[in-house]
Amino acid sequence: MKYIVFAIVLCIGFVTNAQNSFVIKNIKVFDGESIIESTSVRVVEGKITAVSKALKTSKKDTVIDGKGKTLMPALSNAHVHAWSPLSLKEAANAGVLNVMDMHGMELYQGMMRQLKDSTDYARYYVAGYAATAPGGHGTQFGFEVPTLSKPEDAKQFIADRVKADVDHIKIIVEPWKTTLDKATVAALIKEAHKAEKIAVVHVSKLEDAITVITNNADGLVHIWWDKVLDTVQLNALAQSKTFFVIPTLLTTLKAFESMGAGADQFLTKPQLLAEVKKMYDASIPILAGTDPPNLGINYGTDLYKELDLLLESGMPILEVLKAGTSNVSNAFSIENTGYIKPGFNADFILLEGDVTKDLKVLSGTKVIWKMGKQVK
Repeated sequence: MKYIVFAIVLCIGFVTNAQNSFVIKNIKVFDGESIIESTSVRVVEGKITAVSKALKTSKKDTVIDGKGKTLMPALSNAHVHAWSPLSLKEAANAGVLNVMDMHGMELYQGMMRQLKDSTDYARYYVAGYAATAPGGHGTQFGFEVPTLSKPEDAKQFIADRVKADVDHIKIIVEPWKTTLDKATVAALIKEAHKAEKIAVVHVSKLEDAITVITNNADGLVHIWWDKVLDTVQLNALAQSKTFFVIPTLLTTLKAFESMGAGADQFLTKPQLLAEVKKMYDASIPILAGTDPPNLGINYGTDLYKELDLLLESGMPILEVLKAGTSNVSNAFSIENTGYIKPGFNADFILLEGDVTKDLKVLSGTKVIWKMGKQVK
């Protein structure tokens, strides 16, 4: 029955309108890097072909007036766990057109990835099964998960993920349960890089974060909870290693709420926000991710809340917008997305008001396009 339901949803997903070609005139643009106060954007067959104030139109062009509005790239969520096509639809409805899955069932993931060209669903990038220890975090969700016990297991684990055609490798280091040892994690990162896959790591302790970054992890998919990182040590890491961080602040703070008094042993909200600002100041790319459906977090509009928290940390609003757009595309090498530039996909959001001055505009009236077609 599950396969029948999925097939029906998949068929519906491929029923789309013809490609749109149009011009948006007199529009303020955040292009993924900077702000253009007033320009015009031409879309032809789903691709951006021109961004220019001097762009000329003819009577044959469909023209949209952008006065008083802002155009920005579609959002990306750098940390999700999507279990059905409806999750991808919820994301797209909020303007989140790319999601990075960090652990799930490879069979279902393979089917859901087929929706990538469907207008009303987010593109789906996957890690397949995350690397974890027997009985470790990630084994508790009711489906069979391959596990590792020693460094020698890393080569076959990565080979199996490559065979499953994953986009990135997720590794779990969670000492609150049985977890992978340092040598096995280092071997996984090394084998992932041999296979030309980036390796991202789940951590909750500062010591583990430092260790995996030292061992060349490409990114952290959570911020640490237990200690404050010394600025001198952070700057040394930032200068010697290249990595990004997905703080998942919304998830972390909700987890603390659910723990009640048990959260007293961890960092406070101001301390967590200060850690993010400290990393930003050290020129470490910050990516927005929310880890749904954990703790009741949704796949769409809750990403706006994560952006709000990044802004609250002290990051400039332009950098917060990058965290939800171009920073994700850059970190995960997603081609032709995250920017409003000629040659890129026409994946963008038209907003009433100026999102470069007020993030609340994201929650207001909007029109979303994926490859030049409106998301319904």
